[in-house]
Amino acid sequence: MAELIYSLCALTSVACAWLSWRGYQRSGHRLLFWSGLCFLGLSVNNVLLVLDKLVFTTTDLTLWRLVAALAAVVLMLFGLIWEEE
Repeated sequence: MAELIYSLCALTSVACAWLSWRGYQRSGHRLLFWSGLCFLGLSVNNVLLVLDKLVFTTTDLTLWRLVAALAAVVLMLFGLIWEEE
């Protein structure tokens, strides 16, 4: 059951990144650009989670997952703080 949940979380974050990027291309709103980058980082985080828990069970990828999540949040914060409408 955990495999399904991890995979669905990864697919959802990839879909959010794609939809944000597509919305940015259509409207040109910079916040959608930063949101897309954030969700891309969260997608990397979720893919690393799937790899960590299901594929490489003897290797600990926690540090890499945390780095990806931190980068995603920093990108979103940068976009929220520095972009003005």
